Amino acid sequence: MQYKVVPFVASIDQKKGTSDHVAQQLEQLINEYASNGWTYVRLESVSTYVGPDNGCFGLGGKPGFTTARQMVVFSK
Repeated sequence: MQYKVVPFVASIDQKKGTSDHVAQQLEQLINEYASNGWTYVRLESVSTYVGPDNGCFGLGGKPGFTTARQMVVFSK
């Protein structure tokens, strides 16, 4: 069995966007991969640590932080 993992980042208008718009984007992604023979498995949240940026000569440095990314898992 093969697996494919692709990032999913929904994009909606702050004033007019709804959760339905997010669902439509996910549905479109799933259908796109299904048409190529992939089967949707699940949506997975992956936490990632982004290391600190010391800046140039120590100026403008930024601390590290943890962020989460949504990944769509398919199988074939």
